Amino acid sequence: MDNTVSTPRGMLSLSKAETSGSLRNCGSDETGELKVLSVTWNQDCSCFTAGTNRGFCVYTSKPFKESRRHDLKGCGFKIVEMLFQSHLFALVGDGSNDTLYPSNKVWIWDDHQDRCHCELAFRSEVVSVKLQRDCIVVVLQHKIYVYSFNDLKVQRQIETIMNPKGLCCISHHVTANILACPGLDRGQVQVHDLGRKTTKIIDAHDSAVACMTLTLDGTLLATASTKGTLIRIFNAMDGTRLQELRRGAEKAAVYSIAISQNLKWAAASSDRGTVHVFHLNLSIQSLSPTAVQNRNSSDTTYPSTNPGSSLSFMRGVLPKYFHSERSFAQFSLPESTKFIAGFGSENTLLLVGMNGSFLRCRFDPVGGGKMLELEHKRFSS
Repeated sequence: MDNTVSTPRGMLSLSKAETSGSLRNCGSDETGELKVLSVTWNQDCSCFTAGTNRGFCVYTSKPFKESRRHDLKGCGFKIVEMLFQSHLFALVGDGSNDTLYPSNKVWIWDDHQDRCHCELAFRSEVVSVKLQRDCIVVVLQHKIYVYSFNDLKVQRQIETIMNPKGLCCISHHVTANILACPGLDRGQVQVHDLGRKTTKIIDAHDSAVACMTLTLDGTLLATASTKGTLIRIFNAMDGTRLQELRRGAEKAAVYSIAISQNLKWAAASSDRGTVHVFHLNLSIQSLSPTAVQNRNSSDTTYPSTNPGSSLSFMRGVLPKYFHSERSFAQFSLPESTKFIAGFGSENTLLLVGMNGSFLRCRFDPVGGGKMLELEHKRFSS
């Protein structure tokens, strides 16, 4: 049974001897090719992290530049999670060296003090970690642990269906403390209000959930299944399906879903080599007061329907297939490379790939169509 290592302080393994001092080399020189093991946006897409087989790096997105680098001989990190633009990181080793950085331990690293704040040890592999200002969320294949950042006590334990991708997302607003993750049955998502201690089960798809994201305030939930043809937008609080977006007709592995902070756009990347941007047609009633304020803060003109939705007037007589909205703008990517999407400012989409590429693209908020590439940089060097 998966569980953390029990100590007198609870379900936490904390050793001053092991957690003080700088990150340590694993003792062997790395002479092979540099490999990117993970790429992750921070919560507002102002930075992204790259875990490699030689440590990890942090880059700012505007302007694009390297801000931090930790080069370690023979040590790789498969998970590098950053808390906004702070100095706090969650690190999980790739298992190549089980002595120093095994894949069943989480290090909360303070880059300002150059020391480990704490270490969380488990009996099975850690597949994902999420950081919030108040909590640390550790995802195992069948269970999720929520720790308080203040006293490192377990606040919540959540059982899930088999979750090898570590699907989990959390809100980042002072008025909401929302966590979404797979349910106990295929296609289900469970939404936990950690503050109110309530749970909502959403039957999102017939197939298994493959990707999900929450807006920063926890109001909206976006999901995709293993079929990868549809992106569904839900009211995270009551489970109402608000919109259905069609990525394509052929099966695809959806790598990422992003929602812009003004809640006007959604984007999805997949193994089909095209990233799609969709316009969100959301009523004011479906949004929280904070979301309405964010949506109204932008003076961008945007269309009432997506291009390609000219059949919308026939929705009452067409089959269900035609009820989903087509993408508004598109950008072509290498099919063999995993890219993670995020929204920047001024109608830009940011893309970071496992091949060591960073791209900034702009879409026309009125006409849509093919996006314009503004910037293409390499970061894995």
